[in-house]
Amino acid sequence: MLVLSRKKQEQIVIDEDIFVTVVDVQGDKVRLGVDAPKGVPVHRKEVHTAIKLAEANKQSSGESESTCSP
Repeated sequence: MLVLSRKKQEQIVIDEDIFVTVVDVQGDKVRLGVDAPKGVPVHRKEVHTAIKLAEANKQSSGESESTCSP
């Protein structure tokens, strides 16, 4: 894992077209702004996990239906 130190309003760049900006720091919370192309999904970790779980459940239920058909 790469660990970087940034101050308020400073950025990091990922792959030439994704910019992460430190918008605000208040106590133990850091607000980040992410500027990425429309085709690049950007989610909080817990949202990403929920999406992947829902996709896996949908895929496994679809497989179950197809294997249970006479």
